[in-house]
Amino acid sequence: MQWTSLDTWIVVTGVLSAVSCALLGNFMVLRRLSMMGDAISHAVLPGLAIAFLVTGSRDSVTMFIGAAIVGVLTAVFTQSIHYLGKVEESAAMGVVFTTLFALGLILIVRAADAVDLDPGCVLYGAIELVPLDTKSVLGYEIPRAALTTGLVAIINILFVVIFYKELKLTSFDPALATTLGINSQLMHYLLMTAVAVTAVAAFECVGSILVIAMMIVPAASAHLLTDRLHTMILVSVILGSASAVLGHVAAITVPKIWGFEDTNTAGMIAVVSGVIFFITMLAAPRHGVISKVLHQFILSVRIAREDILGLVYRFEEMGVMDNVHEVKRLMKQLTGTGPLLYATAVASLRHDGKIRLVDQGFQLSAPGKKAANSVIRSHRLWESYLHRYLKYPVEHLHFSAERLEHVTDDSMRERLATRTDSPTVDPHGKTIPEEISNGGRK
Repeated sequence: MQWTSLDTWIVVTGVLSAVSCALLGNFMVLRRLSMMGDAISHAVLPGLAIAFLVTGSRDSVTMFIGAAIVGVLTAVFTQSIHYLGKVEESAAMGVVFTTLFALGLILIVRAADAVDLDPGCVLYGAIELVPLDTKSVLGYEIPRAALTTGLVAIINILFVVIFYKELKLTSFDPALATTLGINSQLMHYLLMTAVAVTAVAAFECVGSILVIAMMIVPAASAHLLTDRLHTMILVSVILGSASAVLGHVAAITVPKIWGFEDTNTAGMIAVVSGVIFFITMLAAPRHGVISKVLHQFILSVRIAREDILGLVYRFEEMGVMDNVHEVKRLMKQLTGTGPLLYATAVASLRHDGKIRLVDQGFQLSAPGKKAANSVIRSHRLWESYLHRYLKYPVEHLHFSAERLEHVTDDSMRERLATRTDSPTVDPHGKTIPEEISNGGRK
């Protein structure tokens, strides 16, 4: 790979576009308006075409103004249809988005007959051509698109910093914001205006279809990694910038593996953003798929451990521990665990020294007896409480108490004993064991 100054400017422009998009994308994600960004990015098409047809000029300022106006109108039309027509918001977006996008495509094709306005470039962008259109600034030739996206990025940073409190409140609780004197509708339209301007600024680089990837995907990835807004904003900016850099590198290196020269950088930026989101979705510490599965498995093992301890306690209480194979069969049947979960729970209990295998079967150690005692005491106290205060029939007590025993700690167990006047037997007539302290029974 041969890196040139052209590649540097492509990456710089991509990073600036990603930063300006990601800053606002966080609030779009939190407000559940991700598709509004998509609608605005597509709806700027008629603005571009109308600006050219009216003025006959492809001047960047004219095109920018025309697209920005239509982008803002998209948000206004959507909200108007939503409130006045009593139409669900996503449906209102669909009506406005499809109508304006279709109109834009028709006008773009008509404009293309009179000028070299490429519909493909409009849809997919031309970030590779950015370094060819430069403007002299203090003696340096800087791509015009880099100046535009850089200016928009600065404006968005100032917008988020200045209105951070208002954006945060109106995103999480618009009703509370209104109560505190913040105009939620005004903040909504300010945000939509900023989104429209940002979409237009990034339009030339990545096109109308791919701008939504830069605006939403980094923010969605960051949302999986953190629950704090300021951290989410920072992480989304980092992920968006990384997507821009890695996207261009991948565009000029990956295709060569299959014998091609290169591919569209904007498309590869979107692909890298999607890959980052997929990895985040799998591996995020709290909200990732793997962590949720692992957490669920750990919780299942804990519940299975407590069920096994309770069953061994009951078997010892009934004196039926003389057949280890029968005990194992009953345990698997009664706890409802699969072979892997059962084996993991038993191995964990043996590792912790709470149960041990003897000739006649399982046997509770001293720590195991204390843990099993707590489980059984919780279970039978819950049966007493449910029977006394909620009038549960005796035959229905076990199922509910079996669920509640796993969420009962020492303090809750004490409160249960107090509320039920410290009974010695449960409604089934079974002895409720006394609490075992570290020094023995209380």
